[in-house]
Amino acid sequence: MQPILASFTANISKFKKNPIALLNQANGEVVAILNHNHPTAYLVPAEQHEQLMERLEDYELGEIVTVRQSEKAQAQAIEVELDDL
Repeated sequence: MQPILASFTANISKFKKNPIALLNQANGEVVAILNHNHPTAYLVPAEQHEQLMERLEDYELGEIVTVRQSEKAQAQAIEVELDDL
C-alpha cells in the first residue's frame, strides 16, 4: 500500500469540481488527490511550494560548497608576492 503524505485528502472528482474550495477547506495544508484510493498528485499551496524551492536551492548550494571545500583541501596553495602579479 502506498503511503499518503498529506493530512488532507480528496478524490479526483472533488478536485475537478472546485479546486479553490478544496484548497480553502485544507487551510493551507497539502492535499493528496486520490484516484481509486491511491494518491496520484499532491496539491501544494503556492507559499509552501516557494518555501520548498528555497530549501532545495539552499541544499544544492550547500552541496556545491562542500565539493569546493574538498577540492580546496586537496589542492596545494601557491604563495605569490603582490609584486609578482
